[in-house]
Amino acid sequence: MTIERVSTASAPARATPASDGAKLKFGPDGDFHGELRRRVAEYFRQSGRSERDCPQMYFKTAVILATLVASYVLLVFLASTWWQALPAALMLGFAVGCIGFNIMHDGGHQAYSDHTWVNKLTAMSLDLVGASSHVWRWKHSVFHHTYVNVQGYDSDTDLGAMARLNPHQPRLWVQRFQHWYIWLLYGVMVIRWQFYGDFRDLAAGHIGEQPFRRPRGWALVQLVAFKLLFLLLAFGLPLMFHSFATVALVYVGTMAIVGISLSLVFQLAHCVEEAEFPLPNAESGRIDNGWAIHQVESTVNFARDNRLLCWLLGGLNFQIEHHLFPRICHVNYPAISRVVEQTCRDFGVRYREHRSFLAGIASHFRWMRRMGSPTPV
Repeated sequence: MTIERVSTASAPARATPASDGAKLKFGPDGDFHGELRRRVAEYFRQSGRSERDCPQMYFKTAVILATLVASYVLLVFLASTWWQALPAALMLGFAVGCIGFNIMHDGGHQAYSDHTWVNKLTAMSLDLVGASSHVWRWKHSVFHHTYVNVQGYDSDTDLGAMARLNPHQPRLWVQRFQHWYIWLLYGVMVIRWQFYGDFRDLAAGHIGEQPFRRPRGWALVQLVAFKLLFLLLAFGLPLMFHSFATVALVYVGTMAIVGISLSLVFQLAHCVEEAEFPLPNAESGRIDNGWAIHQVESTVNFARDNRLLCWLLGGLNFQIEHHLFPRICHVNYPAISRVVEQTCRDFGVRYREHRSFLAGIASHFRWMRRMGSPTPV
């Protein structure tokens, strides 16, 4: 299915239900996936680079964590005027976002290190900033990465009545304006995640329509303990030195920066005009393409030549490479992207990218407008 043939009519297309717990299957990849893995493995063999435990990643982690601690200390214990608090809050939002893009993300995908305990520790940096790494692993690493952009299976592209991201979702009249109001929703995404999303998923026992394993024993104790630690750091300590209004304003503003950043990076990879949104075949009940081809054609890269963005975003502007090789540390993505792109060309698989960050934002804006339009395209 190409993007030009997708209908945005209000009636949703028929999809295989995910609520029965059945695993969606994919068609054959042919020789594509095997050859792709061979070429990438050959690149690492010839270059002598390591797939994980990369010195650049450890250095980056130290810089991000130092920025987090410094900005928090400045904001809570030293800032006494708005012009002192503003840069500290911006720096704190930057650090929290970088933890999500870099440290937590690689650790959660077991791409940070060859040592399980290192990956576990770095993944838990998400718990430190108020979200559950346990829920994230199921929601993102398992469901999203396996079934990206498939309606009923990928909950990351399902915002319910708030917005229509997938052409196979029903359209509501209010979504006619979603390309304008969606930016406000992105701003509260992290706050919603911290105080509602994790608890809702834990209480329901499923993420979207997919059941998942709830934490038990020590994992549950860890989840609750980190939620309490987050509340202490976000509100308890600051309220000892500042008024409630000041603390609330800084918290909302900082989390808005993080929410917009996280949302945009994800949406520019999957919710743009060039990405595919396939449905299971009505007869076979599976996706026609193989898994690897599906990952490539439902994902779009952006700004691959922008070294600053690559550093800040943890290589998530190379989402195609990340979806194909989630257990490879992101500092390797720029190099292996050339291998992936050439392999896609050799096998006739569509490799898509936006040359710049702004081009990706423009495509996402047009996609949201199209998904909310009452007129079928």
